[in-house]
Amino acid sequence: MSACGQKYSSFKEMTDDLYSHTVPLIYAKDVMDSLSNNKPVVILDAREQEEYNVSHLPGAIYVGYDDFEPEKLKHIDKSKTIVVYCSVGYRSEKIGEKLKALGYKNVFNLYGGIFDWKNKGFRVVDNQGKETEKVHPYNEKWGVWLTKGEKAYE
Repeated sequence: MSACGQKYSSFKEMTDDLYSHTVPLIYAKDVMDSLSNNKPVVILDAREQEEYNVSHLPGAIYVGYDDFEPEKLKHIDKSKTIVVYCSVGYRSEKIGEKLKALGYKNVFNLYGGIFDWKNKGFRVVDNQGKETEKVHPYNEKWGVWLTKGEKAYE
């Protein structure tokens, strides 16, 4: 990941530079449309535990990044639609690559991660499943891309 999220002039410029495009992108609105239409989607959070604890997408399963263990996902059918996200999409792309290598067929990287999700006005929940405005912005340099919600470095 770039040493500083602030070196870019726009969110799109940052994601264009950051992504390798090894995992197909999916956008927040498309994920919401699928969920609204009761289409089964498995959502995986590839951030660190402290980030997940602050807030995550509703129904997201924590898989982590540094401590990612594929055997924890053995119960997930390899043909299911899987959406992986992190803060902006870098770590989730790397976890998506691992899932594809393990034979998962329909893996997508959420464009812009939880930052874009929240910036678009979609809800996030805390560990009790209650809606919250808090989002862990990874660090202050990357936090510039979180423009809605409350930055929480817990």
